[in-house]
Amino acid sequence: MALLLATLLAAPLAAQAAAPHPANVAAAFGNTVLTIDPDGRSRKIWLNPDGTWTGLSRRGLDLAGKWTAQGDKVCLKQSKPRLIGSLCETFPSKLDAGVETKDPTGKTIRLKLVKGHVTK
Repeated sequence: MALLLATLLAAPLAAQAAAPHPANVAAAFGNTVLTIDPDGRSRKIWLNPDGTWTGLSRRGLDLAGKWTAQGDKVCLKQSKPRLIGSLCETFPSKLDAGVETKDPTGKTIRLKLVKGHVTK
């Protein structure tokens, strides 16, 4: 009975781990997502298939955290430096494509997917 219960509990976890990533997330692997502010400055974000992300702030400071996919949105939770909550946005799914969205303060920003690991 315990083996059956363990199998039933593990099945959804295995299915979740094997599920393919949404296209808007998979396109980001190995590439850079830029968040471009109205003043032209940008943050760089790199998603990893294991659910982690790293990045550089507008001032060049290291950023890091975890990401999850919720429907067609990517939710970023930042641990370096630590921020409370998470931010969910629709990411661009094609190289050199962009989407306009709002930052947490209500400012319009642009998310753009560019080829490779861009640091400048």
